[in-house]
Amino acid sequence: MNYTTKNAHRLSVAPMMDWTDRHCRVFHRKLSRRAELYTEMVTAPAVVHGDRDRLLGYEAQEHPVVLQLGGSDPAQLAEAAKIGADYSYDAINLNCGCPSDRVQSGSFGAVLMEKADLVADCVAAMIAAQPRPVTVKCRIGVDDQIAEEVLPAFLEKVAAAGVRHFVIHARNAWLQGLSPKENREIPPLNYELAYAMKRAFPHLELCLNGGVAGLEAVPAHLEAGLDGVMIGRAAYHDPAKVLLGADSRLWGAQDPVATAQEAALAMRPYIADHLAKGGRLHHITRHMLGLFTGQPGARSWRRMLSEAGGRRDAGLADYDAALAQMSGVPAG
Repeated sequence: MNYTTKNAHRLSVAPMMDWTDRHCRVFHRKLSRRAELYTEMVTAPAVVHGDRDRLLGYEAQEHPVVLQLGGSDPAQLAEAAKIGADYSYDAINLNCGCPSDRVQSGSFGAVLMEKADLVADCVAAMIAAQPRPVTVKCRIGVDDQIAEEVLPAFLEKVAAAGVRHFVIHARNAWLQGLSPKENREIPPLNYELAYAMKRAFPHLELCLNGGVAGLEAVPAHLEAGLDGVMIGRAAYHDPAKVLLGADSRLWGAQDPVATAQEAALAMRPYIADHLAKGGRLHHITRHMLGLFTGQPGARSWRRMLSEAGGRRDAGLADYDAALAQMSGVPAG
């Protein structure tokens, strides 16, 4: 699917540090061919100076996949964006929403909501350096900023620099006093402000993030005028609830699998290839523990994969044994 295809952004899985690695994205792709997948945030200095294949490598089947960068230096972000484009990512996203202390110390993430002029300089440099779309993930404001004033000014300034797609986490971020987890839960959600921004900026592609727990909640936000919804923790902990059936429901396309069991079987060749290359079973199955949430046998599935994950010699036999706990799934 071309990234610029109409309705391309209807559903995406959020970038999550230490979670949405390449194995997680391959797994999610077995459940949906259409949902946009994001990398975990990678800092611009790491991309420029680090092991690029380790940081940026991915499987061709992951497309459409978006690289999320963290940073606040326009020249460095431009170089990192160019490198990302060379790796054929479908778009490059700038993180303006993460509230963690580690990110703040680098003067990027949610703190950039206070620096719209700098963000505009950053995205302009990123756009000029390479051909991929540059997008922004942001908050509605930080601390005691008045979101109804801050967000439209931020969108206007950054859009003037060339950005057309924004993902809006519909909460203020508190830079002091709340943990990243608390920042995802305590500040009140303001979906109405996100809807109002789409009315005010109809030429922009605006997607909503924050508090959406499953696929069934997505259509209401689309009907309110937004271009899409990004889901994070729910997509990771209960992936079938978010991604299974998404292609048919949101795009009118054929779903790659009809059940969670089929998704688990579809992962088997990928797991076998990873093991043959010297990888460990746990590298992949740690992302799959929630696949059967709510189904009979789900507890045994989680327990058996978790126990196998502690062994270096765990292999397909362990995976098949766990899968056999699920009703109607043959081993092997």
